[in-house]
Amino acid sequence: MDDKYNSPLASRYASDYMLKLFSSQTRIETWRRLWVALARAEHKLGLPITEEQVAELEAHISDIDFETAAAREKEVRHDVMAHVYTYGKAAPSAAGIIHLGATSCYVTDNADIVIYRDGLVYLRGELLKVIRNLSEFADEYKALPTLGYTHYQPAQPVTMGKRATLWLQDFASDLEELDFVIGSMKMLGCRGTTGTEASFMELFEGNTAKIDEMNRMICGEFGFERTFSVCGQTYPRKFDSRILNVLSSIAQSCYRMANDIRLLQHDRQLEEPFEKNQIGSSAMAYKRNPMRSERICSLARYLMIDALNAPMTASVQWMERTLDDSANRRISMPEGFLCADAILRLAQNVTSGMVVNTKIVERTIREYLPFSATENILMEAVKRGGDRQQLHELIRQDSMTATANMKNGDPCNLPELLASHPEFGMTREEIEAVLEPSLYIGRCPEQVENYLSEIKPLLAGVKEGNGEINL
Repeated sequence: MDDKYNSPLASRYASDYMLKLFSSQTRIETWRRLWVALARAEHKLGLPITEEQVAELEAHISDIDFETAAAREKEVRHDVMAHVYTYGKAAPSAAGIIHLGATSCYVTDNADIVIYRDGLVYLRGELLKVIRNLSEFADEYKALPTLGYTHYQPAQPVTMGKRATLWLQDFASDLEELDFVIGSMKMLGCRGTTGTEASFMELFEGNTAKIDEMNRMICGEFGFERTFSVCGQTYPRKFDSRILNVLSSIAQSCYRMANDIRLLQHDRQLEEPFEKNQIGSSAMAYKRNPMRSERICSLARYLMIDALNAPMTASVQWMERTLDDSANRRISMPEGFLCADAILRLAQNVTSGMVVNTKIVERTIREYLPFSATENILMEAVKRGGDRQQLHELIRQDSMTATANMKNGDPCNLPELLASHPEFGMTREEIEAVLEPSLYIGRCPEQVENYLSEIKPLLAGVKEGNGEINL
C-alpha cells in the first residue's frame, strides 16, 4: 500500500510513453543533453573547451544521482545549480565549463520545448488512431438509417455513419491545429539572462556570427530549425497557451463524441465496448453503464479547465520574466499532456469496438418516421387529385392526435389515421410503402464517402493499437 498521494493521471490513465516523457529522468537527461550541445558548440566555435571535456559530459547523460542533487538543492535552493553541481561530480574534468554563458532557462525552457514537441508528436499518432477507427465505423454504417435529432428531439433521419463523420470532422480540425502548433515550434536557444546575449558577446568578443551559429548548432542537435526571434529570459509564455489550447480542443471533440454516445446508449441504439466480465454497477447487476465515455467527459472537463492556466500565466509576465509561472507550469503543462493522452487512449478504446443495435435503431426510426414522411404522403396525395390545403390540415390534426396517443403510451397510429380519410386516395398499405427509412436519408451515404476520401491521406501509416487501458 502506497502511503503517499499518487496522481490518478499517472497511476490509472496515462500511457507509459507519456509518463516516461515527463519523468524526472527524461527531464534531467534533456538538461544534460543541452549542456553537452552548448559545450560542443562552444568548443567548435573556439572557446577554451576540449573535446575530452565534451566527451566526458556526453558519457554521463543518463547516470543521474538524484539523491546528491536533492541534497544540494536543499543547501542552495536552486534546482538547476544543484544539477550543475551533480553533473560536475559525474564528469569532473568538465565541471568548470558546464553551463558556460548560460542562464537556468537555457536548460529548463529548451528542455520543456523539446519534451512538449515530442509529446505533441506522440499525441498526433494517438489522435490519428481515433480518426482511423471512426473512419472505419462511418464507412460500415454510412447507409444505416437512424433517427436524427435537433435539440435532442426527433428530427429528419440521418445515417449512423453520417453522424460519425460529424465527430470525425471535429477530430480532423484538431489534427490541422495540432500540425500547425508542431510546425511553429521554436527553441529558446542560449540567450542570456534577459535575452540580450550579452554574456556571449563577451565570450565571443563581439562576434555575433558565432553567437548565431552557436544557436543554430544547438537547435540542430534537437531537430529544430529556428529560435524565437526575440525573447526575454524565457521563451514567450504565449506558446504554452497555444499548446494547451490544442490539447483542450482535442478534449472538446472527445467530450462531444462521448456525450453523444452516452445519450445513444441510454436509448440502447449504440453502445461502447463492454467486456465479458465487466461489472456495470456494484448494486444493479444488470447495468451496462457507458463508463468509458463518462470518463472521457470527466477528464475532458479537467483538461479544458487546465488550459486556462497558460493564458493566465502569459498575461502576467512582468517585463523580461517573473518566476510566478514556474510552479504553475510544472503542474499544468505535464498534466495537460497526460490528460490528453488518457482521453485519446479511452477514445481509441471506445471507437474500436462500438456496438450498433440495428434492431433498436430501426424500431426507433420507424416509430417517428410517419411524421417525417408526411410531406411525401402529401405530395403523393396531391398527385392523385387531392387538395393540398385540405390535406395539410388533415395531416396537422392527425399528427397531433397520434402524438397525444404516443404520450399516452400507445404506438404511433398516424398511417392508420391518414388512411381513414378518402381525401388522400391512398390505402394504408400504400401509405406504409412510403415509410421506408432509406428514402429519407438524403445524400448521407454519398456525403460519408466523399468525406472519407478527403481524410484518407491522413491515415497512411497509422500504427496499430486500440488504446489498451486500465479500467
